[in-house]
Amino acid sequence: MIDLYTFPTPNGRKVSIALEELKLPYTAKVVDILRGDQFKPEFLAINPNNKIPAIVDHDGADGRPITVFESGAILIYLAEKTGYLMPSDPRGKADVLQWLMFQMGGVGPMFGQYNHFTRFHKTAVPYAIERYRAESKRLLGVLDKQLGQGEYVARTYSIADIALYPWVTGFRDYNPELFIGLRHVPEWLHRVASRPAVQKGMAVPTLSK
Repeated sequence: MIDLYTFPTPNGRKVSIALEELKLPYTAKVVDILRGDQFKPEFLAINPNNKIPAIVDHDGADGRPITVFESGAILIYLAEKTGYLMPSDPRGKADVLQWLMFQMGGVGPMFGQYNHFTRFHKTAVPYAIERYRAESKRLLGVLDKQLGQGEYVARTYSIADIALYPWVTGFRDYNPELFIGLRHVPEWLHRVASRPAVQKGMAVPTLSK
């Protein structure tokens, strides 16, 4: 059994989608980042970086529980644990990992900063808005070009698609104008969204009212 510490953010949803795709039994535990749960000692014992998601796999390879934080690391761990969602051959694995890092180092930070300065910052900062808008648009162009070569970002559906999907679909909801002229990204979003495991994973966790 895996304990998933999460909240309904793109990074949290990456892991719940992967767990659903891999059909691994898990329990979702809500860490309410709006109320500061991520700073509680019991969560810091799991992730000293006070971020979601994190997992505790009670069925580690050595028979002991293992804790993993950072969403990209969790996706790699789950893929390697099961032997799915990432090729085993060096070329295929490198292809998946480079696009996973594209999300971790580019899409996530840039989309996140653009959202911050356009939706949450109290005063407009034109330089920051234009900087992150331009870079977000560039990254979408890179992704669109790559998806013109196949149905998924690597040769087959993988943790790279799982990492990118929650970020890109959420970004489109708030910034549809940046998707004008993109041909392949919208088709890919529809393709990934049609997967039952993605639909289930995107609904995790259920927040009590």
